[in-house]
Amino acid sequence: MSPWRRSLALVALLAPAYGWLVFAVIAPLTIMLIFSFLNDVPIGERVVFFTFENYRDFFQHAFYWRLTAKSLLTGFYTTLLCLVLGYPMALVMAKVIPSHWRAALFMLVIVPFWSNTIVRLYSWAIVLRKGGVLDLLLQALGLSPGSLEILYTYRAILIGLVHGYLPYMVLTLYIALDRVDDSLLEAAASLGANAWQRFWRILFPLSIPGMISGSILIFIPVIGSFVEPRLLGGRAGTMIGTIIEDQFVQLFKWNFGATLSFLLLLIVLIFMLAFGLLLRRTRLLRGE
Repeated sequence: MSPWRRSLALVALLAPAYGWLVFAVIAPLTIMLIFSFLNDVPIGERVVFFTFENYRDFFQHAFYWRLTAKSLLTGFYTTLLCLVLGYPMALVMAKVIPSHWRAALFMLVIVPFWSNTIVRLYSWAIVLRKGGVLDLLLQALGLSPGSLEILYTYRAILIGLVHGYLPYMVLTLYIALDRVDDSLLEAAASLGANAWQRFWRILFPLSIPGMISGSILIFIPVIGSFVEPRLLGGRAGTMIGTIIEDQFVQLFKWNFGATLSFLLLLIVLIFMLAFGLLLRRTRLLRGE
């Protein structure tokens, strides 16, 4: 095959994928970027002009800074809780239980993926509300003197986020831990290393790429989340993601919503770069 025909065939194979990427991702992002520099939505006979006022409003109002910081902290707390809860689960699945039990545990881990997000969150609302399932259970056992009133608090938001994103951490950590050759652990044991030393010096360092990958999959979508804060947080659920939703859905200020979206996208890109550099550094230390 001639080089010209080979290039033509390559273009024909890649055109559908890249065409869909341009149509579904690049074009909408470009339009929203243009909107972020306009004074109004260019619909009907509205007079629009180019301006930096939207970005100036963000940097001049501490309200948006506080909400952005709150969203970043929520992403950090959710990622940390998923790591604390998910690491033991992944470790047990990869190195402790027999292989024939892993399929059953995998089913339990991915169950949240099978349910609609709204249905899952309303289920949590039934559990966490005053006089709900958890409240009645603890009172029946004598473990709570009064109502817990967890719903519409920041704790309820974290519970809903952790429940929804925990599988990402478990699955990425499981893959990383399962790739660790058992002969390394056996060799360390034969040299006198106890269980803690085998974990700390072999398993934990080799699982760091899985921890970083899981953190990326959780942290980035959480900082822009708006469904969980809206349904479980009430007034405590006001975050940058809910403000962006309000700009598009309630206030019809697409230009300012686009501005907030692109600033959040910039923050996400910075964190992705940091995570990528950290992941590359860990791989270099491992000699990969």
